[in-house]
Amino acid sequence: MHNTKCPGPFRTAVPLILASASPRRQDMLRALGLEFQVIPACEPEPASSPGEEPVEYAMMVARKKIQEVARRAPSGAALLAADTIVVLNGEIFGKPCSPEHAFSMLSRLMGNTHQVITGCCILQPSLGREEAFFAVSEVRMGYFSHDILEKYIATGEPMDKAGAYAAQGSGMFLVQEIQGSVSNVIGLPVTETVQRLLAMGIVGI
Repeated sequence: MHNTKCPGPFRTAVPLILASASPRRQDMLRALGLEFQVIPACEPEPASSPGEEPVEYAMMVARKKIQEVARRAPSGAALLAADTIVVLNGEIFGKPCSPEHAFSMLSRLMGNTHQVITGCCILQPSLGREEAFFAVSEVRMGYFSHDILEKYIATGEPMDKAGAYAAQGSGMFLVQEIQGSVSNVIGLPVTETVQRLLAMGIVGI
């Protein structure tokens, strides 16, 4: 757990907890000027069930994260959790469990368009308030040889990323086009998140 703060256009009106260890989500909140604590969820993310709708799965995981962290959060704090998944033809791609798994994911994504879905949840336990929402972006991937994919996987970057790539990292070369929220592809739909934090009085200017 730690505090983090940076100059930016917004301020937190109540204590804010990010229920995620993701450096990318932390960087985006920090760039907004928000002060927050990081308390990651400890429980492993549940696997998706056959036939489960991707949006429902992402929302379910985000809610599980926030509920777990809420049990350890200081009284009066607001919490934010998010879960990002990659979906190709209805199949959910989570984080790869091995380099071979990462290669399989990337090989299937090459030259195709997939969806990136982030399920988000904001919770104020002391007020009994919850706001859940999601964002969907379309990502078109370029095509690269197996040798290049193996070189990318060898950097280690894909191993903790949904779909086995990071659009904001060295994996940016894979992404040919994004339709929709770019920040959603990185891990948090910032516009939608800020709008809801403002409406709930958690964030101000």
